[in-house]
Amino acid sequence: MNLSGKSVPGGNAGHENNDLMTRVRNAMLSMQRASWEQGMAAQTAVESGDNELMELLAREAVLRQTPEGRLSVLYTDNGVTDPAASGEAVYRAWQLTGDESLKEAADKMLHYLLDKAPKNANGILYHVLNAPEIWVDSFYMAPPFLSVMGEHQEAVRQIKGFRSMLWNSDHALFSHRWNDAEKKFVNPAFWGVGNGWAMSGICRVVQLLPESMKAEKEELISYIRQNIDGCLTYMRNDFLFHNVIDDTSTFVETNLSQMLAYTVFRSIQAGWLERKYLDAVLGMRNAVHKKVDRLGYVQGVCGAPYFNSPGRAVEGQAFFLLMENAYQQLKQKNNV
Repeated sequence: MNLSGKSVPGGNAGHENNDLMTRVRNAMLSMQRASWEQGMAAQTAVESGDNELMELLAREAVLRQTPEGRLSVLYTDNGVTDPAASGEAVYRAWQLTGDESLKEAADKMLHYLLDKAPKNANGILYHVLNAPEIWVDSFYMAPPFLSVMGEHQEAVRQIKGFRSMLWNSDHALFSHRWNDAEKKFVNPAFWGVGNGWAMSGICRVVQLLPESMKAEKEELISYIRQNIDGCLTYMRNDFLFHNVIDDTSTFVETNLSQMLAYTVFRSIQAGWLERKYLDAVLGMRNAVHKKVDRLGYVQGVCGAPYFNSPGRAVEGQAFFLLMENAYQQLKQKNNV
């Protein structure tokens, strides 16, 4: 299987791709960022090995930490799990520098999730402070950080708890928001980016779990595979998806393709997903490359700040970078 892709042709491909990555990265760093957006930007640095950028973003996340422990909080941020998106970068920055203030901040974020954050009767995290709601976004925000901090069983428990309320087995897709007090959906729609949050967050946890948790790994891998298959049922001929995956009246959106490609590239590299998915995700990668404008903005993602129309967003920038890093690692491993 040729992994070279169509969007960076010719002998100068490496230079062109580096320039593209730089433009996308610079555009991302220019954007104003909420807590999860700061975490997404920081995660691109973690996964690319850019330790200087990782430390810079981590230190800013700590600067904005609230007294109870939430990282990266700007003013009226109601996020419960979103602030944890910065947690891995903060912890890795401590490992890199030995600065105990960074370790203290990571511990404070962890203890917030374990001991202070609002949860339902089963101990499953709510997504926001002002409502008893479970959101699909939380798959990415909290469980990977819990696992980074050694709370592997809790990471798996949270994933299973989110899934028990949001998974639709008939469609093999996740709904968006569940009100746990009223026991009904606030938004039952199969939001594309939401499904991307789920599969990519679970993927990160699988790769963080110790080998002693082989059974849990296999169960989580089955979750990812089912979700990927559910999404692929609705993939358009242009390798993109509608914002609500099964609703063709909603706008065509870019970011799910990046999130899905990232998940597949990482999963194949790790050896637990079949290569049969490569053709689809290579098509997604090529389609996404065509969406990058001269300034480096990835256009057509579910757009900030309201996420109800196509536009641009930090996570759209970040997942382009994460996708490309995962692709390059897989390409190197396969020596093509």
